[in-house]
Amino acid sequence: MSNPVSAMNGQSFDGFANIREIGPWGMITLRCDLAQKPLATALKKLGLSVPAPRRIVQAGDKRVGWMSPDELLLILPYDEVPSTLETLRNALAKVHFLAADVSDARAVFRVEGDKADQVLSKLCPVDLAKLEAGELRRTRAAQVAAAFWAEDGGYTLVSFRSVAGYVMGILTVSATAGAEI
Repeated sequence: MSNPVSAMNGQSFDGFANIREIGPWGMITLRCDLAQKPLATALKKLGLSVPAPRRIVQAGDKRVGWMSPDELLLILPYDEVPSTLETLRNALAKVHFLAADVSDARAVFRVEGDKADQVLSKLCPVDLAKLEAGELRRTRAAQVAAAFWAEDGGYTLVSFRSVAGYVMGILTVSATAGAEI
């Protein structure tokens, strides 16, 4: 596994909301039939469970989010990816699945503060007032694909690393003092 390097070198911005790039995180895309017993068993070994549609489950420093009817995103410490992939491969050896390390292809941001919801409200077609605890939204942030969830008094947003500069830019502009809704 490569040495972890964050997409934006930990860049941050303080406006009416605080924006931070918080990578690198380990991420594994897992595609399979989500109803299979071996999947539930594999996730249980990691201290997790299969999330319901549009949900994210957390156990300590690990998370698993529902991305589509046959796809999960495992989020974990970067250095645990190889051993987690091995656990998944062993547990799912007798079923059809794909598990891929996508850690270096993603960027992760935190949006925090009393008005953090305003930042995402300007960028994402989501009614944040109806976003439930533990809900994962796979959507767009302006013109790019993103996923986010509420956590610890703010939001965690995941995007493709190739557009990390753009995402940091739109989050920063959206959070600039004086641009409140």
